[in-house]
Amino acid sequence: MVWLLRKCARCEKYTLNQEKCAHCGGNVHVPHPAKFSPDDKYAKYRVELGSSSKSGKDNHHRKDQD
Repeated sequence: MVWLLRKCARCEKYTLNQEKCAHCGGNVHVPHPAKFSPDDKYAKYRVELGSSSKSGKDNHHRKDQD
């Protein structure tokens, strides 16, 4: 299945144009998430990366409060 809908990175409007936004001329990207697979080999690494980046943000936030 081909995804036809695109979203502008600059103005965040949706379009069917696959090259540039019709409203502002910005770059467009596919707004749909990646297909889910229960046999995902890399889910463990994404979870670790997500949890480590969250803990890093929390530590940074705490430093600003002190």
